Amino acid sequence: MAHDHAHAHSHHGDGDLAEMLDLDAEVLHDYYREVIGWAGSLVPDRPRIVDLGAGTGTGTLALARQLPNAELTAVDMDEDMLERLRHRAAEAGLAERIRTVRADLDGDWPGLGPADLVWASASMHHLADPARTLTQVYATLRPGGAFMITELDGFPRFLTDPAGAALEERCHAELARFRQEAGLHMGEDWGARLKAAGFALEGERRFDIELRPPLPPNAVRYAQVTLQRTRQRLADRLTGDELTALDAAVAGAPDRNDLTIRATRDVWIGRRP
Repeated sequence: MAHDHAHAHSHHGDGDLAEMLDLDAEVLHDYYREVIGWAGSLVPDRPRIVDLGAGTGTGTLALARQLPNAELTAVDMDEDMLERLRHRAAEAGLAERIRTVRADLDGDWPGLGPADLVWASASMHHLADPARTLTQVYATLRPGGAFMITELDGFPRFLTDPAGAALEERCHAELARFRQEAGLHMGEDWGARLKAAGFALEGERRFDIELRPPLPPNAVRYAQVTLQRTRQRLADRLTGDELTALDAAVAGAPDRNDLTIRATRDVWIGRRP
């Protein structure tokens, strides 16, 4: 759910990304529990739900557990991600209520409706034409249906020592430039976009997340995987010394007692009249 891949483009075999998405849901479980509960309050007793840019299925599976009468459709471009989702759904005994659809959401949409809830977790900023996507979602929803968008402003931050914090700040600035050059829609006012597309804005909230040390092993691993992805994405944008420092931060994470997790997530809810 904290996706850093374009759902309109395939990332075949990206194991680090899949692990990061799964760890994001495990480590930030209190945030996810609250948002999934909020989503569950928006729908009727036997809802049909569509997860746009489902990734490894953290949102799909959480919604299925929260809403035992729901039928869910998980949509993503990446077949490897969808295969992982199907495997996890089968292991959880949820396969009969979850179907997967491989689709490029910047292309022709498959028939996904009518839906009572469309869920898009950290996927809207990847799409080439947000206004077109909002129009498609509006058409997919039943009258009275809800569209829940969650977004992030970037990777979490983990390092607290002065040198590490300065390095992380440098990395975040470069990642922001990278995303801007790639045309990603980070920092959008999705509330205004929802209203422009004809939705009634029903809710809006920012979650400020902070997990303090000592962190459990899965949170330390989350820091390692995220910092490693940062290094991969910025390999041609950082100096040799900066890359060496990032490598040291990744390798040394299990031995540190000062790692934190600091992140923000924003949520908007639009209702089709």
